[in-house]
Amino acid sequence: MDLQSYKAKMQSAVEHLEDQLKKVRTGRAHPSIIEGIMVEVYGQMMPLNQVSNVTAPEPQLLQITPFDPTNLQNIAAAIRNDQTMGLNPSDDGRVVRVPMPPLTEDLRRQIVKSLGDTVEEAKITLRNIRHDAIKDAKRLKDSKEFSDDDVKRTETQVTEIINEFNLKVESAAKAKEQEIMTV
Repeated sequence: MDLQSYKAKMQSAVEHLEDQLKKVRTGRAHPSIIEGIMVEVYGQMMPLNQVSNVTAPEPQLLQITPFDPTNLQNIAAAIRNDQTMGLNPSDDGRVVRVPMPPLTEDLRRQIVKSLGDTVEEAKITLRNIRHDAIKDAKRLKDSKEFSDDDVKRTETQVTEIINEFNLKVESAAKAKEQEIMTV
């Protein structure tokens, strides 16, 4: 039984977690923080990064330059309406500037707590992939292509792989938590 496809799925889950962690606010401006915000343009909802260019010219400031200046008000409104971010954008007719407010100790702790939910989702995904691999091995045993020893060997290999990927998830989470709690 080839475990490479399951390894690839697990790697994809870890990469997804890392992408999610990039969006978590750390007190410093980073374009990925607001890339996922949906903006209504031309009568439909589109991600911010598809209707504008987002840069961080200063450590505490994001600058958004829309591809079409008529969307300026919609972009500012979409950022303002996303209450989870707590951002207050301003525009000067050409660009939208988003100052990043400093994080309080309570807010940092709250962000770290919500980080735990994101990490747990990644671990659940890894467990589901492990479950699928073991189920496939048992299915092969039922169809007489695998022996009991083959199933046990596969379970052991999958467990070793999942432990390796859980360590990657934990280290990514610890690094992000450290980044958040650093003033």
